[in-house]
Amino acid sequence: MYLALLVIFLQCSGLYTQEGVFTFNTVEIKVQPSVKVKNGAPMSIVCRADISKNTDFQLKHNFTIFKDGKLVFMTVTDREDAKYEISVARSSDTGEYECTVEARGKTKSSNSLHVWVKGMTKPILTAEKEEVLEGEVVKLRCELPEEVPPLHFFFRKIKTNSIPKEKRVFEPYRNFSEVEFSVEEADNILQFDCFGRRFVQLEFEDSEHSNTTLVTVREPFIKPTLNAKPSSNITEGDRIQFECSTVVARMRDIEILLQKNKTILKSVQDEVLKYSTVATLEDSGEYLCKVEQGRASKTTKLNVVVSELFPKPTLAASMSNLDENKELTLSCSISGFRKANFSILRKNSNGDILLKNSRNLTMRVNVNDTGSYTCKAEVKGIVKESKPVRINVYAPVSKPTLSVVSGLPEVVLGKPLWLICRSAMGTPPIIFTFYKGNEVKKRVTNDTYAMFLDENIRQNDKRGYKCDARNNHSSGMKTSNILNITVIVPIRDASLGSIPYGEVEDGSETAFLCSVKEGSWPIHFKLFRKTDREVLLFEQIENADRVMWHKKAMKKQDTGTYFCVASNRANVDVKSHPITISVILATWKKGVIAAFSLILIVGAVTLALYWFLRKKKKAKGPSLEMSGSALATNLTSEKLTRQPNDGDYYSGSGYIEDNENHLKSADESKGPDLESEEVEYTEVEVSTLDPHRGNKLSGLYGYVLGACCYSLMLVQYWHLSK
Repeated sequence: MYLALLVIFLQCSGLYTQEGVFTFNTVEIKVQPSVKVKNGAPMSIVCRADISKNTDFQLKHNFTIFKDGKLVFMTVTDREDAKYEISVARSSDTGEYECTVEARGKTKSSNSLHVWVKGMTKPILTAEKEEVLEGEVVKLRCELPEEVPPLHFFFRKIKTNSIPKEKRVFEPYRNFSEVEFSVEEADNILQFDCFGRRFVQLEFEDSEHSNTTLVTVREPFIKPTLNAKPSSNITEGDRIQFECSTVVARMRDIEILLQKNKTILKSVQDEVLKYSTVATLEDSGEYLCKVEQGRASKTTKLNVVVSELFPKPTLAASMSNLDENKELTLSCSISGFRKANFSILRKNSNGDILLKNSRNLTMRVNVNDTGSYTCKAEVKGIVKESKPVRINVYAPVSKPTLSVVSGLPEVVLGKPLWLICRSAMGTPPIIFTFYKGNEVKKRVTNDTYAMFLDENIRQNDKRGYKCDARNNHSSGMKTSNILNITVIVPIRDASLGSIPYGEVEDGSETAFLCSVKEGSWPIHFKLFRKTDREVLLFEQIENADRVMWHKKAMKKQDTGTYFCVASNRANVDVKSHPITISVILATWKKGVIAAFSLILIVGAVTLALYWFLRKKKKAKGPSLEMSGSALATNLTSEKLTRQPNDGDYYSGSGYIEDNENHLKSADESKGPDLESEEVEYTEVEVSTLDPHRGNKLSGLYGYVLGACCYSLMLVQYWHLSK
């Protein structure tokens, strides 16, 4: 029984676990009637979920609809679709729509869908005032209800028989805009309207035009009147009076102006302006009367003609160019008119200078009288001035001086030559002429000096320079003295040599020769020795192309590299190629060193030989005694063993040999005590060379060699110390 219950429980739990399984296949979003909807028409956004289930069971769905990422609709239903209805579609409903479905923790979203509501709502235009004055402004407001910014607003001012004036305003955050239009002269009845524009799907969309608003314009004052008394056609010298008047609605801020050629002659804050003056020819022209009040203004024009009373006077001079101390006559006249008050004046920057109140003026002139002169004539208060006459008074030029700009009368070959010609006295303008030889090179007109550049300088050019100066004085031309120019040839190819060359004995004399291939005299020569630094040894200025310097006694420290530098007034240093001088030991010093070395060697050998012989002599006695004992012992033993007739030995000899291989008589070797005794004859064998004797000779040779080397070292040290 328990087993059956367990089986039933397991089956029931298996059935429970299989109940309620589902999955989202797709989620779709659609627009009814289409993705393009006319403004004001109904529109529905439909979201549908396609779901697969293991069994048919109820499932709650959470539908969410977004527009441009913002939530606009949400509902929970057991249906597999949901609908977001918009009864009246507006342009603000244009955008990207997306649907999301959620059930039991599972979520699925649709693709985005763009919906375009075509057309915009009709804008509403209102005016702040329906009646305004000229010069005031009309303030307008245009609104697009139910539209979402950013928006563009266009306002139009419409006048009869004219092109509408338009103003454009961009509103990024508002669905309305305000603007002002000024009311101008001749504006009577004005009409205004507006329309909106937005940017959708990469193109602009305009709304229909708003309602038309009418604004009535009233004049604040009437157009002014301008009159001239006695007439607008008068003769100069007569008085003319202008009168400008208007009628205003209110006197506040009213102003009347009278102007000619943009020059305001008079202004008043009243309804009437009056202006009076004595007419001259310059008063002919157009006059303008302008009335202003606030922004409103109106104008009236009047043309005035002034006839000439008399022509301008003419000033005549006896001469316009004359020498100083000459007589000048000035005469002033009016063609066809003689009754006038004349005066002659001289122009000046600080004001005209009156010379004489007369028609004629005669005076003796000097240079300071150069300038411009005029005359004036007065008739009936009208003053007219003649054209100025230029009078030039000339002082004669002085003799010019010609010089080189740099100062000295010389030039480096290949360099340009600047000349300056001056004349200390003389009234400008002065004409300067430059000559090279007799050839004219340049003419210059200036005040007191002139300059000339000659770039064609040759080495053997002997022609001199001169200049002349002249002005309008009758004395004529003055000529300078002839200027001769020295052409300086730069130094070229400096070289250095020495005698002897290369190796020089210590203490000997050496001659250094520095020369140049080309260059103008005098030449500045310098001789340097270069070791770790450059040392100036010799310096001299010579009127020659070479110089020699003698070094009396050369020393070891004079070893090094030598070079010379040459220069002249061309101020260019030319350096020679370097030469190397080595100072070596003198020949007589070498002989002294050799002799001294030989003496030391001979002395060393003598001392070594003396030492060796003395040592040998000291070792001679002990050696003979030891040899005798040994020989006696050997002979005794040999006598006992050998036969008497042994051919290797002999007896009866009367001589013996000493250690030095000298033979001595046996009788001579006897002592006095041995004469009575029996003499035993012994044969002595001459031994071979001692093996230690070679080592003694090697020591002798080494000692002699060491003494020689030591002597040579002493000589070398003495030479280096010198």
